Amino acid sequence: MQLTLPSSRPRRVLIANRGAVAARILRALRTMNIESVVVYSDADSDLPYLKDADHAVHIGPAPARLSYLNQERLLQAALESGADAVHPGYGFLSENAGFADLVTAAGLNFIGPSPRWIRALGHKTQARALMAGCGMPQAPSSPVLPDAPEQVAAAARAISFPVLVKPAGGGGGIGMLPAHDEAELAAAWTKARSISQKSFATAELYLEKLISTPRHIEFQVLADRHGGVRILFERDCSVQRRHQKVIEEARAPGIDGAALERMSSLLADLLARLGYDVIGTVEMLYTEQTGFVFLEMNTRLQVEHAVTEEVTGIDIVASQIRLASGERIGDVLPDPVAARGHAIEARIYAEDPVRFLPSAGRLESFVLPSGPGVRIETGYRQGSVVTPHYDPMIAKLIASADDRPQAIRRLREALSACDIQGIKTNIPFILKVLGSEDFNDGRIDTGLTQRLLARTAEHREPA
Repeated sequence: MQLTLPSSRPRRVLIANRGAVAARILRALRTMNIESVVVYSDADSDLPYLKDADHAVHIGPAPARLSYLNQERLLQAALESGADAVHPGYGFLSENAGFADLVTAAGLNFIGPSPRWIRALGHKTQARALMAGCGMPQAPSSPVLPDAPEQVAAAARAISFPVLVKPAGGGGGIGMLPAHDEAELAAAWTKARSISQKSFATAELYLEKLISTPRHIEFQVLADRHGGVRILFERDCSVQRRHQKVIEEARAPGIDGAALERMSSLLADLLARLGYDVIGTVEMLYTEQTGFVFLEMNTRLQVEHAVTEEVTGIDIVASQIRLASGERIGDVLPDPVAARGHAIEARIYAEDPVRFLPSAGRLESFVLPSGPGVRIETGYRQGSVVTPHYDPMIAKLIASADDRPQAIRRLREALSACDIQGIKTNIPFILKVLGSEDFNDGRIDTGLTQRLLARTAEHREPA
């Protein structure tokens, strides 16, 4: 499809999303004097940001497939409301090339990368092949493999155990399973195929060498549609539970600055040569032994963009809108972009902090702190109902300060001041992480939470 470059900022934008991200995009639109259209399902009819928008459109029943994933209904809402652009946010249809095609074919601006980049980088093995051809370091991996036990086992032996079984058509850690021998591989393969089919509508799987307890480092990309690319430093997203991020910070502590600068330069040059545009995040694994190795590239706004905003002073959402409108990177961002201080973000989930099961219900109390260096992102208010239909994240709490120790202390104080009643949250678990000696000393990797939970379980055992 031939891409027609927008010639000016949109007049009215439909936000094809919900919750905290919808509220965040709405705030950026207000600062830019752009009219907003929010959409909502039956389950979200009382969310507070609906009243803040210029227009609100009902799009269907609570199940996401009938509302926030209903491409035809979203496009209808955009056209009927007079929107001339669509912002997909993150999650839902934000990395769906077919939806981006549908929006652009209707003459609207899709506020994200060109559909060809969403398509090229959304399939993990194709993305790896593209990046490998550009000189990006990677861990050993296989192509997509048939559902043939002998071939899968042979590929694992060629890579050498341990390996990860990974869905080729999705991300977010969904369906990723480790295997340390052939017996474990067979079981992981069967389970991953089922998860992948349900989550991504494809059962394609591949293998990748398992790097033991790496750091998870990602680089924020902004790019125009004229060949200009900037990397807005990096974030550390190593604190995870079951491959789902819990705490993110900028900048990444304890990694050699020269190594970070080299990788930023490599990424900027590589993406400029490819002609990548608008926004993205390159996710990497890092150990002192391997250095940086490519994991995947997300062609959208990230949940954790706020920590980069706090240390750079750049409004990433507003920048995304301007770049998607055809503006040049030099007119959108200062040169150079500087990073000052430190910022840490905690994802607050509606879930049991011990069993980590979702906790739906009405927010009988929902009082979140405010003050210097404290930022809240949420789509809820007191009295709102947290339903089981969507992601259980109910808020993000971001703390920034002159240095990392101060930011950690400020985040702990802010989390302790939260008054959330009616549901359970993971705040006690986050406070456990923030209070750990390993986290405070910067000894962080993707195995940190597992080690902390194991120690907690040991202490609970009777003497």
